[in-house]
Amino acid sequence: MIVRIMGEGQLDLSDADLELLNSFDRTLEDAIESGSEENFRGALHDLLQKVREGGKPLPADSLAPSQFILPPADASMDEVRQMLGDEGLIPDVG
Repeated sequence: MIVRIMGEGQLDLSDADLELLNSFDRTLEDAIESGSEENFRGALHDLLQKVREGGKPLPADSLAPSQFILPPADASMDEVRQMLGDEGLIPDVG
């Protein structure tokens, strides 16, 4: 699956990473719901770091469509809240 981190590029992750990424996504949603900036920052950092660590970067000129688009590391809580769908940033697939 292809995941884009806004402002950084695309990474290719295995479908097996989806469940783990969903747990990070749920933590991020919980942090936003709590309104805690500190918890939000930590959860966003952890989600993005997991994608960076588990993903293989695609070339900058790659035209592969992104299955998921994640906010940049410096996104505000309000910006991320607007990006959230009913199932978070990374919906369960399948």
